[in-house]
Amino acid sequence: MKINWGTGIVIAFVCFISFILFFVIKMNTNDKYSHDLVTEEYYKQELAYQQQINEQKNAVLLGKELSIELKSQMICITFPKSKDLNKLTGNVEFYRPSDKSQDFKIPIQLKKGRQFFIPTHKLAKGRWNLTVRWSISDQNYTVIKQLNL
Repeated sequence: MKINWGTGIVIAFVCFISFILFFVIKMNTNDKYSHDLVTEEYYKQELAYQQQINEQKNAVLLGKELSIELKSQMICITFPKSKDLNKLTGNVEFYRPSDKSQDFKIPIQLKKGRQFFIPTHKLAKGRWNLTVRWSISDQNYTVIKQLNL
């Protein structure tokens, strides 16, 4: 059977369309290629962004910065000196840019003076963004830091 140039063009188009359809279906069904939004409520979070900026300024105005250090299988968060540390409430948010299913929050519970320890043995290796939000006497503070485990 002889194939003329018209049939060859049709076969080439069918092969190309089949490849594109295969590629699109594979990208949409495979979880490996899943890229979600950073947050589901991004508009609401954007409206609260100015409040976060003000809280970061409050943390800088304390004079002594919050310290976040990585020490042998522990993350040590040291809060600035304050006479009202017993009134401190807040949480530490762990954000994993590569996988939102690993994001979580931990409430702050000071046990040793002004330090808070978080074990790292259950955390995946790689980049984590830590957001420490706390309040003392109706004053809110926020510190954001990137850690590489």
